[in-house]
This record gives sequence, C-alpha cells and structure tokens, in this order.
Amino acid sequence: MKNRIKMLKILSGNRETRLIVQVADTQRKREKGLMFVGKLPENEGMLFVFSEKIYSGFWMKNTLIPLSIAFLDSDGEILKILDMEPCKEEKCPTYDPGLSYHYAIEVNLGWFEKNQIKEGDYVKFD
Repeated sequence: MKNRIKMLKILSGNRETRLIVQVADTQRKREKGLMFVGKLPENEGMLFVFSEKIYSGFWMKNTLIPLSIAFLDSDGEILKILDMEPCKEEKCPTYDPGLSYHYAIEVNLGWFEKNQIKEGDYVKFD
C-alpha cells in the first residue's frame, strides 16, 4: 500500500518553510518508519500521526541515514527537536523527548537547523 503524501508548512516567525512528508498513521507504518531508506530527498520527510498523546521514544533500528526528529503537540507546536544516528545493532538506543506529543516529523539530519526551524515554531497541516 502506498503511503499518503502531504505538504506541511512550518511557520518560524514570518518565515514559512515547506516540507513534503509521507504519512505514517497506522501502527504498521509507524513501526516501519524510514527503515531501510537509503536516501531522503532534501525537503522530504515522514510525519508520524498518533491517535492520542503518546509518551514514548523513537529508535533507529535498521535505519540507514542519520535523521533529525521534531515532536509536536496537537496544535502543531514543535516541543522538542533531537538528532538521531543510524543503528544496525541488535540493541539500539531510544531517543526520548521526555514529554508527551501528538505528532513527530523525521527529516534528514540537520534539516531543521539549516532551515532555522526551532522549538516553539508551528507546523500547519493543510
């Protein structure tokens, strides 16, 4: 089954950055995430959608590329941004934001920083 694609707008002050995301909105899609993806185009990523607030971390098992992840509340506010390294081991570290969130967005490592996107900025889901 093909993943749904969405265009997100990230608002930083009066700047707007666009990001194309695949939507992971089922347990299966969220578990697979970006595993085994060898290259992620520049302004693309994955949006993880949870039906209710969740308090949990992400791991990078079988993920081939370094990623940055933003954790968002139900209003789309970016609460926390973490950088994550690929893991090919059996035991992989968990990247835990230490807070509850409703959405998460994974992009290439450093994408948020390069686009001057920070905690407190907002993501609009059109």
